[in-house]
Amino acid sequence: MSVMRLLSRFADGVAAGLLAAIFVAFIFQIALRYLFNWPVGWTTEVSLVAWLWLVLWGAAFVLKDQEEIRIDFISANVGTRWRIGMGLLGSACMVVLFGMQLPAAYDYVTFMKVERSSYLNTGFDVIFSVFILFSVAMIVRHLWNIGQLLRGRLPAEASPEQKSSAL
Repeated sequence: MSVMRLLSRFADGVAAGLLAAIFVAFIFQIALRYLFNWPVGWTTEVSLVAWLWLVLWGAAFVLKDQEEIRIDFISANVGTRWRIGMGLLGSACMVVLFGMQLPAAYDYVTFMKVERSSYLNTGFDVIFSVFILFSVAMIVRHLWNIGQLLRGRLPAEASPEQKSSAL
């Protein structure tokens, strides 16, 4: 099995684990509140932190290019050269913008080590560190897209089955 396949399976597993943590915390919260009349706050905090990590982790490492939502009414009606050009422009903008915000995001995340969550007593630097992973992953993904586009390869497009199921 290739390294990329193993990394992809690991990323999927982390996302599944986060989704399971949200579900278990939610069910646990309902049981404690309504069966035992014992409302607790830590279950909400677990759900919120897991949701934050799930969204950013999933967008960075699980979601594939062809699964992203795109507004392609312009690029769908132009030739391959124009689509490559638009792809290069879009990916270059993403690299520049994520690159520009990365130092400030890092400063903010490291600054947040002074704050801790209410119930879990976890540093906000740990909680928000997923945004740094997300930012770096977006930069790497769009640099890879630029490389592919410069070789004349368009990013993978949705298959006809995926397009028809999205309608």
